Amino acid sequence: MRPAFGGFGGFGGGGLRSTSGKLAIAVVVGSVLWALGRTSGLGALITLSPHRVLDALWLWQPLTYVVIATHPISVIFTVLIAYGIGGALEQTWGSRRLLWVALGYPALAGILTVLLALVLPGLRAFNFGGAPVLLTVLWVAFGWSWGRGQTGFWGLPMTGNQLALLGIGFVLLRAVFESWLMVVPELFGILVTFVAIRMGHRLPAFSSPRIWWLRFQHRRLERQLKGRSRHLRVVSRDDDPPRRDYLN
Repeated sequence: MRPAFGGFGGFGGGGLRSTSGKLAIAVVVGSVLWALGRTSGLGALITLSPHRVLDALWLWQPLTYVVIATHPISVIFTVLIAYGIGGALEQTWGSRRLLWVALGYPALAGILTVLLALVLPGLRAFNFGGAPVLLTVLWVAFGWSWGRGQTGFWGLPMTGNQLALLGIGFVLLRAVFESWLMVVPELFGILVTFVAIRMGHRLPAFSSPRIWWLRFQHRRLERQLKGRSRHLRVVSRDDDPPRRDYLN
């Protein structure tokens, strides 16, 4: 079931108590904390610095950076996307999957960025706020999940796939006008989202963590049942009456 709305600019979340609303509030709170903590060192603790993750083992940064925007305009747009697109995805996917996509995919993009810094030392000089990654992930996830279905971008009709390409285009424009190194987390976020949304149904079943867990549970239950059945023996019809040791 897909949410019904009139276009990119015509839908909203389910209120501040919804997961999308809480996500928007988290972006505001995280960004304000970063802004107030720039001089005290708090800002450096919660943004993503591949240098500090690799050398100082600040391993929490790929998660804490997700809700941090380092510019007021970025705060505004991320809040709008988190509440608007996040609300639409929450209606379709539910709160749990929305939270996994909104936080898990950017966090994975941050981890991949840190790993890339091992072979690309230039990345170590950057401090990343993850709000642009969160914005991009939700944008392209919504577009690709909508697919060929008709949607819109503030009155301009387009398909979901075209909407996703528009979001990717914004990231590439930023790479042209600034530096492609600055958009590495966004690029990884797009890659992770593409694999999960567009290619998820094409991947083999063993690639799903849920399938791994179900198989583990199945094998554990199977071993338990085999262990309990070793002392059991089949009672033949010729045994009349049945032997007492079979009953025990």
